[in-house]
Amino acid sequence: MGALELRDSILESISTADERLLKVVKAVIESYQEEEIVAFSVDGKPITRSVYKAELATAKLEIEKGQFTSQEDLEKESENW
Repeated sequence: MGALELRDSILESISTADERLLKVVKAVIESYQEEEIVAFSVDGKPITRSVYKAELATAKLEIEKGQFTSQEDLEKESENW
């Protein structure tokens, strides 16, 4: 069975599904999406959606704590390269 046939079969089942089955399907889809590759690191390693979200949360906390380099400081530092 190809993707098109699977999709049609699943859509047919979902159209008559009860709330319990719909919650299971939703959980499976969300789990699948969390492990989807959404980016790549500078060295080419894949980054999943869940890792990406975690890194964003970490970066946000660092910014809130003032743990970042300003453009001005970076320009000054680059003069010594």
